[in-house]
Amino acid sequence: MKQYAKDYMEKELNKIEYITQSLSDYLQGKERALALSLISFFSKGHLLIEDLPGLGKTTLAIGIAKSLGLSFGRIQCTSDLLPTDITGLSIYNKSSGEFEFHPGPIFNNIVLCDEINRATPKTQSALLEAMEEKQVTIEGKTYKLPKLFCVIATQNPAEQYGTFPLPESQLDRFMMKISIGYPSRDAEKEILKIGSKREDIYLIEPVMDHEEVMHIQEEIMTKVYISDKILDYTLSIIQATRGNGYLATGLSTRGALTITNTAKTNAYFRGRDFVIPEDIKELAEHTIPHRVIFKEEYENLNKREIIKSLVDGIPAPL
Repeated sequence: MKQYAKDYMEKELNKIEYITQSLSDYLQGKERALALSLISFFSKGHLLIEDLPGLGKTTLAIGIAKSLGLSFGRIQCTSDLLPTDITGLSIYNKSSGEFEFHPGPIFNNIVLCDEINRATPKTQSALLEAMEEKQVTIEGKTYKLPKLFCVIATQNPAEQYGTFPLPESQLDRFMMKISIGYPSRDAEKEILKIGSKREDIYLIEPVMDHEEVMHIQEEIMTKVYISDKILDYTLSIIQATRGNGYLATGLSTRGALTITNTAKTNAYFRGRDFVIPEDIKELAEHTIPHRVIFKEEYENLNKREIIKSLVDGIPAPL
């Protein structure tokens, strides 16, 4: 790596580290979830967080948007939410005699879809075009979304009352699926002492701007090297999911791209401009399980453990 490129990477990594540390004050004990969220974002992907209400999912999304200097929109999904509540709609203006388009919250840089599986399948489908094509089509007209665009969706456990399972086509559009989990005893005690900091998080000063964020994303995708050996290793993992006895359906090509893109970001975050097998292994339990379909008789097993075992069984290149 050339010296100027190394210096630039070090400068940006210091900023990312600062973001992680500063947001940790608002998300005590959630450093891993925060790191995974940033990996997903800088890999130009969408994030699905599955967990119980009240564990800091919304705080995490707001914190990332504020720290990166990006606009933030929130959609509270309910059973009566309409597609136009997400995308926006045209309203007739009596003064001009024309219909004017009023954009919905989907036109922000970071969009939080809270409790996405409480929305009906028809409303959930309004997100598909936005997540894949970065555009929405309303009344026959197509509107482009911002270049920096990320959906962070939260999902309640499927067994909770009033939820609709996400279709496989939509799950496949999420780069990673993570959970935040309960805080540790000490962290929760500290939260009880000082109370919620939700209001304070809106006052966070940006650490980066739009151009800087886009430049880092581009650096990761174009400058981090992934060798043919690592690509063959990735393909071996993909083929293993397609012929595994636990799985009815293996990884798609989109899933394969997710593995390589997040591995590049993982390497960059560790100060490397090349990918090693551990970059893939570390993220496998977050990039693979939600993209494959388990056979019915294995639905109640620990899916992450099965995928971890599958990946561990693939010989890593030397």
